[in-house]
Amino acid sequence: MRRIAISVAASTMTLSLAGCGVLNATGDGASASPTKGDDVTIGLLLPEKANTRYDKFDYPIIKSKVEEMTGKKGRVDYANANADSARQAGQMQKMIDDKVDVILLDAVDSHAIAGEVKKAKDAGIPVIAYDRLAEGPIDAYISFDNELVGEVQARTLLEALGSNVDTSDKIVMVNGSLTDPNAKQFKQGALSELNGKVTIAKSYDTKDWKPENAQAEMAEAINVIGRDNIAGVYAANDGMAGGVIKALKAAGATKMPPITGQDAELEGVQRVVAGEQYMSVYKPYPDEAEAAAQMAVTKVQGKDIQFDALTQDKVSSPTEKDIPSRLVQVTPMTKDKIKDTVLADGIYTVDQICVGKYKSACAAIGLK
Repeated sequence: MRRIAISVAASTMTLSLAGCGVLNATGDGASASPTKGDDVTIGLLLPEKANTRYDKFDYPIIKSKVEEMTGKKGRVDYANANADSARQAGQMQKMIDDKVDVILLDAVDSHAIAGEVKKAKDAGIPVIAYDRLAEGPIDAYISFDNELVGEVQARTLLEALGSNVDTSDKIVMVNGSLTDPNAKQFKQGALSELNGKVTIAKSYDTKDWKPENAQAEMAEAINVIGRDNIAGVYAANDGMAGGVIKALKAAGATKMPPITGQDAELEGVQRVVAGEQYMSVYKPYPDEAEAAAQMAVTKVQGKDIQFDALTQDKVSSPTEKDIPSRLVQVTPMTKDKIKDTVLADGIYTVDQICVGKYKSACAAIGLK
């Protein structure tokens, strides 16, 4: 609740400043940043393609918002590292060499990229950590409240297990990659809800967030614990939830235990509709991506008051303290919340979700 209040306060502050007509003002005196016009170049570095959100949502939304804010004079220089930290380092170095005006960085490996962040800083290029908190001298950070994501996943999983849940119920945890600081926060949030209420029978940190790795881990867990002894599965995102489900089906399961997810990917939403996956966490990508574009443009244009209004939160990384930040709220998405989340925000249409084998399941829950 405290974190939600902080996010609401930040949004309220932004609206308040907009109402006073000061969001387009620049700072004055010694605190003002060097300004640039609308001909800005935003470097956008995204981490991987296994999660479809980056190419389908983040990049096009950021590109559209930058164009909107700059009268189509601004441009986005986009590169995706496909889960290769060395490749991302090279992509970032190229952006530094090309003298982009600001970099939005979603790190493959938050620790390994710190050297390139410092190089950008030395070259006078601000770096805004996007979605994942990179190490090094970043100027700002925008993401979702990651511990809250894990808490929401775990609470919803416990609700699915019902009022009779107890410490004898065995849970498998399929967490994200150790190179992603968000994964650690998701895990911490989830454990804060699960510890003392269920037994974590097996726990994995899944390399590169890959669904095939999650499938192999779940297959091992089934062999150790027994398919019918698994009360539920904490899967950190939708892609890995899909891998978990494949492993359970391969082991002969016809009815799935409650399985969590995150990101509300189309296939994840369809699995929720069909009852194979119990829930996903809906993260409003338009809110995060548009705010990131606003932060990048206002930062390089020296609109310090507007930038400060967008970064009312503070977070710390292993290398930096009190980083100006914005944390965006999240919502649990179960069958009964699909209309209020991905449909309400226009992420998907009923026609996209309710195709083929999903039509009857959609009709059963009133999606038509």
